[in-house]
Amino acid sequence: MNRLAAAALLFSLSAFCHAEKITFTANKMSGVAGNKNSVTVLKGNAKVNTKTMIINADYIELSGKDFRMIKAEGNISGKNTESNLDFKCGKLLYDRETKIATLENNVNLVDNDNDVVAQAQIIEYNQDSEVAVMQIKINLTQKDNVCTSAYAIYRKNEQILEMSGNPKIVQNGDTFRAQVIKLDMDSQEITLSGKVKGSVVTTNNSDEDEESEENTDGTTAENSTGENTSENPEATQEKTEDGTSENQEENKTSEGEKKE
Repeated sequence: MNRLAAAALLFSLSAFCHAEKITFTANKMSGVAGNKNSVTVLKGNAKVNTKTMIINADYIELSGKDFRMIKAEGNISGKNTESNLDFKCGKLLYDRETKIATLENNVNLVDNDNDVVAQAQIIEYNQDSEVAVMQIKINLTQKDNVCTSAYAIYRKNEQILEMSGNPKIVQNGDTFRAQVIKLDMDSQEITLSGKVKGSVVTTNNSDEDEESEENTDGTTAENSTGENTSENPEATQEKTEDGTSENQEENKTSEGEKKE
């Protein structure tokens, strides 16, 4: 497509999308623009910017009335500027009207506002409700929590994570399992429902206490020895003097007995 045709296409996009401006770049571009049925294909270093979405991919297709649908494939990366979410995946479908984005194939979603990183095979994100529905091989990390399951709902505004499908949370070495797990990411409170299992790592101080007692006994013994030899010389002297007087009395007694 020559520059004149590309300029005409860009003009058409701006004319159709009164509520939202769309800009794009690519190595190659092809397609037509129409009010009822529009298809534009971008290939090679393709990039599309909408009011709230930035999408980079090997292949991007704009279709539908007013280019409502955006489909991308291959090395996808981007950002939802309104929700402050970064994402990477292999396939993406975004409906500009409903503001629902479906990401597939090794999805990585980062909530920059709350330091939440989620990985799954499928994530459907509703931009209006700020809710992400995740499926298959889910791994979500937040603070000291590592959460895994087959199905999960992440409510960004409420900071609530609900998991099912063999869910598990590992929190500071403690492990929690149940049929359904709910995590309040603000309070770090965990609610378990159905076939609850868990293991908690506690600090075992018994060995340390024994060592402490042994060390205390030894130290006390050394101190008492030191006190007897150095800090209480008077006590030692008194014993010596008492011992001497007793010897003198015994000697006097023995001498008196001999004289008699």
